Amino acid sequence: MPPTAPPEPPITPDDALKLLIAGNERWASGQITHPHQSVERRVALADAQHPFATIFSCIDSRLPPEVVFDQGLGDLAVIRTGAHVLDEGVVLGSLEFSPDHLGTPLILIMGHQRCGAVTAAIHAIQAGGTAPGHIQAIVDALRPAYDVAVGEAGDLVDNMVRAHTKLTVQRVRSEPLIEQFLTRGELVVAGGYYSLDTGAVTLIG
Repeated sequence: MPPTAPPEPPITPDDALKLLIAGNERWASGQITHPHQSVERRVALADAQHPFATIFSCIDSRLPPEVVFDQGLGDLAVIRTGAHVLDEGVVLGSLEFSPDHLGTPLILIMGHQRCGAVTAAIHAIQAGGTAPGHIQAIVDALRPAYDVAVGEAGDLVDNMVRAHTKLTVQRVRSEPLIEQFLTRGELVVAGGYYSLDTGAVTLIG
């Protein structure tokens, strides 16, 4: 039997978001289905891919997007950096590539509970020191979120994760190439927060 052709992406960004959240609900409730993880799926995707969402998240080993959204091969384009920190070239270019070349209708920028990179950045900022090696670049990139969160009531790490996620969403949305897709209604850029305790993703911003 010939392999089944990969499905086309959802028609609308809203459909893509619903599909993503439904997968996370399966994960959080323990009803995971492990879709699209067969040899047949691998063969069907050999010549083309149509990921329905791009996930930009932290490198933390406890939140691999394909697992926490219960997805499989060809479903998600994934970009990960420490505390989902952007740069001015490769990361932004990768985010632009998804809607521009792959037709992906959704970008979800996902922070998470008890982020180690954010915690380390707070320690470095408050100590007035310098982080080793290129880790300082992550600290510098997180400072705007620290400046927002430090004046808020509640847990500083949690507030900073949420502030950084919102700032990153705003930054990505402001990119001229991304803005073209947003204006035409072909793309949504959303923010999310992953709970290590529950496995649930909630939308923020």
